[in-house]
Amino acid sequence: MLPKKLCNIIAMIHTLPLPGSPLYRRSLDKIISQASKEAEIYCKHGVDCLMVENMHDRPYLHTKVSPETVSAMTRICLAIKSRIGSAIPMGIQVLSAANKEALAIAKCCELQFIRAEGFVYSHVADEGWTDSCAASLLRYRQVIGAENIQIYTDIKKKHASHAVTHDLDIVEVAKGAEFFLSDGLILTGISTGQPASVEEFEKLRAYSNLPIFIGSGVNQVNISLFEKATGLIVGSHFKKDGVWYNEVDEGRVREFMKIAKTLD
Repeated sequence: MLPKKLCNIIAMIHTLPLPGSPLYRRSLDKIISQASKEAEIYCKHGVDCLMVENMHDRPYLHTKVSPETVSAMTRICLAIKSRIGSAIPMGIQVLSAANKEALAIAKCCELQFIRAEGFVYSHVADEGWTDSCAASLLRYRQVIGAENIQIYTDIKKKHASHAVTHDLDIVEVAKGAEFFLSDGLILTGISTGQPASVEEFEKLRAYSNLPIFIGSGVNQVNISLFEKATGLIVGSHFKKDGVWYNEVDEGRVREFMKIAKTLD
């Protein structure tokens, strides 16, 4: 499903605020146009995968989003695929922890993967308390016939406190995710744009045979530290001034991908 065994660059498309969210100001057509434009920029410079996320829908609904969000995300994904074709894999994350909704959209739009929060172990995030969803999510995937869609799962996710699992290191949490049939592990820093721990990454590599993704903070300086990961999810670094809420900066994409291609 992923083009390469290692170092797939997964570029983030952060949709503008969607209908129903507090910051929604634009027409849905403009939102779709912006997302499609970003997809074209990424594809032009040779990223390996795309992932769509409703990052601007702050503050996030938790675990179950509104119908208008699902509808809008579906339209956006279909529009992007219409613009760029099906040659490049696509995934989706629906904030916050709306994993069943993400899976339903992926099934409808023929996407290849979702990013799931709260797959194993409980934690408290800025949206509130999150419990494990692996059992219900995998059963839902079976019910809707979406077994071909991969579920990549955050472990010790960013923007969250893990005090209740402080006695479990990253490998122990990874063991739980693997036991509960995760398709891949996502390692992050403490917040958006913050790099993951290289030490934790090496521990995961030594332990697990699952695909390992770096989910935050990858940039031109540290990309070589994570080149043995299955995938690098890049959002903030591709934006103007490296700030997640800005528009995509084509020059930053171009320069990053020049480096990434030397690591193929």
